[in-house]
Amino acid sequence: MTASERSSAKGGAQPGKPERLTTYVAHLDCETEAAAIQRGLKDEPGIVEITVYAKASKVELSFAPEVTNAPTLLARLAAMGFPPRRDPSADAVAPPWRNAKVVSAASSGVLLLIAWLIGLAGAPRVVTIGLYLAALAVGGSYFAREALEKLWHERKVGIELLMTVAAIAAAALGQAGEGAMLAFLYSISEAAEGYTEAKTRSAVKALMKLAPKLAIVRRDGGEQEIPAEELKVGEVFLVKPGQAVPTDGAIVEGRSSLDESPITGESVPVEKGPDDTVLAGTLNGEGLLAVRTTKTFADNTLARIIHMVEEAQEKKGQTQKFIERFGSRYSPAVLAVAVLIAVVGPLALGGAWIGWAARATVFVVAAAPCALVISIPVGLVATLGTAARNGVLIKGGVFVEQLATITTVALDKTGTLTRGRPSVTAILPLDGSTEEELLALAAAIDAASQHPVAKAIVRGAVERSLKVAPVTEFRSITGAGATALVEARAHYVVSPEHYRDVLGVALDAEKPRIEALREQGDTVVAVGDGGRIRGLIAVRDELRENARAALQAIRKAGVTRIVMLTGDNETTAQRVARDVGGIDEVRAHLKPGDKAEALKAFAARGERVAMVGDGVNDAPALAEATVGVAMGAAGTDVALETADVALMSDDLEKLAYALSLARRYKSIARQNIALSIVVVAVLSVGAFLGLFSLPVAVIGHELSELVVIASGLRMLRFRAK
Repeated sequence: MTASERSSAKGGAQPGKPERLTTYVAHLDCETEAAAIQRGLKDEPGIVEITVYAKASKVELSFAPEVTNAPTLLARLAAMGFPPRRDPSADAVAPPWRNAKVVSAASSGVLLLIAWLIGLAGAPRVVTIGLYLAALAVGGSYFAREALEKLWHERKVGIELLMTVAAIAAAALGQAGEGAMLAFLYSISEAAEGYTEAKTRSAVKALMKLAPKLAIVRRDGGEQEIPAEELKVGEVFLVKPGQAVPTDGAIVEGRSSLDESPITGESVPVEKGPDDTVLAGTLNGEGLLAVRTTKTFADNTLARIIHMVEEAQEKKGQTQKFIERFGSRYSPAVLAVAVLIAVVGPLALGGAWIGWAARATVFVVAAAPCALVISIPVGLVATLGTAARNGVLIKGGVFVEQLATITTVALDKTGTLTRGRPSVTAILPLDGSTEEELLALAAAIDAASQHPVAKAIVRGAVERSLKVAPVTEFRSITGAGATALVEARAHYVVSPEHYRDVLGVALDAEKPRIEALREQGDTVVAVGDGGRIRGLIAVRDELRENARAALQAIRKAGVTRIVMLTGDNETTAQRVARDVGGIDEVRAHLKPGDKAEALKAFAARGERVAMVGDGVNDAPALAEATVGVAMGAAGTDVALETADVALMSDDLEKLAYALSLARRYKSIARQNIALSIVVVAVLSVGAFLGLFSLPVAVIGHELSELVVIASGLRMLRFRAK
């Protein structure tokens, strides 16, 4: 995604139909700024809907084109202090001397230092106090304004208000230097948070940089270089050796190897030729390719991944939601307790009022939950970005947390443990037909089916150059096979177990041959018409090379039980389970609804289950699982939309990576929460007892915040063992 603004309306403005504008903006780092954008635009004429992605620095607007337009809205954002960025993939962090928060904090620090130095030199007290107050005002300008906006517009007492009250109270109590130091140090932490947010966006920006800005397209009998955003569906573009693919498409000319690791995490280049699909952001190897566009730049796989990661970063986990709810009640309570300390302390325990007021001021700083509130979101955003960079799309914080609790993994067989590209291994006519005639008949019926076995039969007919008759009234038989009219007669391709249910004919005489084929690991289908069986076709799907290693890695990631749920027969399923090893339970002959019922039974026993499937046939089971995982989701719309977690490549080891990543995040989150609670508890008790001065509370508070930020950023460097 190379442009900062994009309208998704096609064909120009249509009266009455809202248009959409997407833009990345500067100076958007936190939810307070997101709320400011919401407030500033909600009354803008023509605005229909506003969506702000604070962690992605992105704004999406839906507007009525007959009332307003994109340039007007972009100008409005700029006037509010959020100018659009032309290239969001570029480094969004302004140099320190151009960052207003950094300049404010630095200016506050300079004034604080000057005041301290001239105080040592014997300058008049009024001068030093004046400089201290100036340092306080400059350093607190941003967070004090945020505090008042949140209090006025949202009726919330936030951490910013606690710090503002503490700084002002310190100055009022004659501790102007301490108040200035508080404003200076807290303004530094606020600026550091902005840089931290930008750092956590580095993984998404790396994805943005994958897609080239320009594309070479064939137009008007020649070749033209145009912005990649202008590619239209159906146009043919060229990808030269060493170039990145600008958008999704299908190869029409040429052969080459493509490095898909930026999208899928698959390290080995994939050989591709005519009719094979290519994905935006993948790197072409040695050949020249002509590719027909299948998706626009705005809708391609890479763009959708980026958008889903940005959406996921805004979806908070249960822990973060709880901490935020706790913080919304805790901060007002801190302020109330501080008032009680200042008022009740001298009345109940004696002592000077000013001493208790100073103690209350220290308590406000000590008890402020800054580190606790920031302990979760930094690590979570880093986790989501790191996962996406490694070919794992997790759709929100709640699913990261749930992945960390998984005890059982349920796997589909076809396409998960096996390659998902079976081939015909045996053709057994039983009615005098030839093998070619039987295969052509089965291929005619299965031509409209998306099942892997059906695709294998069709592929077998194509490889033998067989002529396939036209069919009518095709109908899929869920969990059994398919039927269609061939030459005005109903024909069926179904599994032997369902042959009696569908046609009313038992295949007892053919059982020995069927079982012999299954013992070899084949899946068998029966072809028939009416009450007559025409023959048997055997199809075999080989195990993935890394299936055994993947299951071992899943075990090491903390999973205690692995189950295979398949619609295939018992014999074939058991054979695959023996070959791959490490499977605790096999359930065969399952329809999609049966898999969902099995997962309900697992959940009833207290198991936390991750279901791995292709996102299409396994949709009910994916929805029923604790976490639904779609495998091989790159370029597959249904899989991307259906699952909670999408493994972009056909690599089951990515699941082990996702589980390890989630457990590591959970460990870091617990460490951060524990550290935050301990620091707040120690500082609060010490402040209440009068053991800590304001500088000690400020330094302890800010150091704990920096520690949890650095701890959360460790997720950016996570590598599975």
